[in-house]
Amino acid sequence: MTDQDYAAREQQFAAIECQHGGYWRHDFIDHAYLYNLYFPPQRFFTQLTSQIHELVLNYPVAQDVLAGLVGTLIDQPPEQIVVGNGAAELIKIVSGHLAKKLIVPVPSFNEYANAAPAENVVEFALDAPSFQLDVDKFAAEAIRCQADIAVVVSPNNPTSLLVPKADLIRLLEKLAAHDCMLIVDESFIDFAADRDQATLHGEIANYPNLAIFMSMSKAYGICGLRIGYMLTANAHFAEQVRQGLHIWNLNGFAETFLVHAPEYQQEFRASCDRVRADRDQFYQDLCTISGLTVYRPEANYIFCRLPDQAPPGPEVARRLFVDHNIYIKHCQGKTMPESDRYIRIASRTQSENKVVAEALATIIAAQSIS
Repeated sequence: MTDQDYAAREQQFAAIECQHGGYWRHDFIDHAYLYNLYFPPQRFFTQLTSQIHELVLNYPVAQDVLAGLVGTLIDQPPEQIVVGNGAAELIKIVSGHLAKKLIVPVPSFNEYANAAPAENVVEFALDAPSFQLDVDKFAAEAIRCQADIAVVVSPNNPTSLLVPKADLIRLLEKLAAHDCMLIVDESFIDFAADRDQATLHGEIANYPNLAIFMSMSKAYGICGLRIGYMLTANAHFAEQVRQGLHIWNLNGFAETFLVHAPEYQQEFRASCDRVRADRDQFYQDLCTISGLTVYRPEANYIFCRLPDQAPPGPEVARRLFVDHNIYIKHCQGKTMPESDRYIRIASRTQSENKVVAEALATIIAAQSIS
């Protein structure tokens, strides 16, 4: 690589770090964004393109029909569902407009805190190095600060760690007496080893202070379609969120996916199984890197602490991009101790994951020798 090429690569890396998508337009391997590479099936794209004229020329359906489509897919009553233009739209409404005091464990998905006025947010620090949520301490802090909305992302982003279902139920019961809604973001739950036992979808009717958020982009691999939903038995809370939506908040392409999604459930389950297999092999590969602390993942990405002698996370990410054409996320800037020592790597195919593991091992080993 010439000096000019190297400088161009560094310039591209700096530009990519400031973007929030559109990576497919650039020629690098994206181990940063988190989605299912094995879904949707090809026949969905055939169905979509066969209707392209109608989808472009006509208005899409509105919220009541969208809720019915999602309800059919997840076997839940449509009146308990609010469908968003991605989960991000729902987060903006709840964090930015409904929450008077919101508490969220950190590190976590930044948008819950970023979407709220700073004075309305309480960040509850997860203890390093485990980063496990102590729900009893979390509940106590939520009660102390009089939070009306608490958020738990499970599996968490960036740690890929799951909060046990029994712990979440205990948290719900503690918060119920203090008029505090618990939002459990399960956007990555379909990649958990025991998804059916881990999800709270079956508990919705039992806890009126529970709302589940789902970003369908992650498990269904449809980031560009922008579909998310909230599930809650709390009719008042659901209506408050609905009031924040535009009348046509999803386009016809997203609607068409929801119409056909029930046809693909066998392929969907198989795709999630394949993602888990790739991720588990990736975990094993990363565990062979000397000095690297690798957290056992439940989502489709892996959280790692770099060895003390290794370069910091931003430098590792830069070297992977410039020297190996691989883009990962470093955690510098996350609310956590030594954030520059942590990285998050999305799992892709087994062959792509192996390339990342080998490149990362090379970077760490070179620093150790020097």
